[in-house]
Amino acid sequence: MVTISKALNEAVEKLKGKVFTPILDSEVLLSKILNKDRLYLIVNKEEQLTEEEYKKYKEIIDKRFQGMPVQYLTNNQEFMGLDFYVEEGVLIPRSDTEILVEKVINHIDNTKEYNILDIGTGSGAIAVSLAKYFVNSTVYSIDISKKAIGIGRKNADRHGVLSRIKFLEGSLFEPLEEIDIKGKIDILVSNPPYIPSEEIEKLQIEVSKYEPRLALDGGKDGLYFYRKIIDKAPKYLRHNGFIALEVGHNQAGKVVEFMRKNGCYKDIEITKDLAGIERVVSAHIQL
Repeated sequence: MVTISKALNEAVEKLKGKVFTPILDSEVLLSKILNKDRLYLIVNKEEQLTEEEYKKYKEIIDKRFQGMPVQYLTNNQEFMGLDFYVEEGVLIPRSDTEILVEKVINHIDNTKEYNILDIGTGSGAIAVSLAKYFVNSTVYSIDISKKAIGIGRKNADRHGVLSRIKFLEGSLFEPLEEIDIKGKIDILVSNPPYIPSEEIEKLQIEVSKYEPRLALDGGKDGLYFYRKIIDKAPKYLRHNGFIALEVGHNQAGKVVEFMRKNGCYKDIEITKDLAGIERVVSAHIQL
C-alpha cells in the first residue's frame, strides 16, 4: 500500500522539469482524487491510499505530465472569487480577464438596470460575474461553440443567475438578428480570440495542445474579431453605451486606432493590468 506522502513524492519527481509548479500540481490533483483539501494531505500524510485511489492518481498525474492543464483535470477554475466548472473544449478563464470585468464594474452603477452583451462567452466567466454584480441586469451571452454554451449555462445555474442570462449560439452578432435588441445594449464586453494564427503552435503545450483553437485564433494578425466587433457594435449599443474589450500584448494601440477611424467612439481609454501590460480598451458610443 502507498501512503499520501509517498504518492505525492512520486508525483513531484515525475512532474519536475515538466511543469512550473510540480508540488502544487501534485497536491491539487491528489486532493481532487480524495475529495479532500490540501491541508488534509499535510495532516494525514501517512494515511494509505486504496489501490483504486492510487491507480486514479497515477493516471491523472500522467495526463498532467503530458501537458493537460490542471484546470481541466480538476474541472475547476476560480474567477472573480467564484468557482467555475471547466473542461476540454472551453477556454480556461484567466486572471487577466478580471481586469476587463473590474473595468465594467468600476464604470457602471450597479443599482440600475442594464442590457449587457458578452461576445465569446466561453465558460461564462464574464457573463456570470457581471450578472452576479449587476443584479438588475439581463445578459446576452454569445458563443459559436455549442459546448461552451452548455458549460456557460452550467456555471450560470451554479451561481444562481441562469434566469438572467440568455445564452445564444452563433458567431459574433448573428444570433441577435432575431431579437429586437438593436440600439438597446448598455454594455458590450468581450474577450475575443486574439492570438495571431501562426503564433498558436509556439505557445506552451497546455494552451497550444489542449485549449480550443477556436477560442484562441484571432486571424493572421490577431485583430480579426476587433475589426468586426468595433464595426458592428454601434448598431447594437445605445447612445453613450459602454464597450470594453480585452486585448493581447501590443494590440491596444491598433484597437484604439480602429475605434478612432470608425468615428462612433468617444472617451477611448486603455487600462493596464497589474504587470503594466495594456489589457483593456474601453470607450463610449456617440451616435
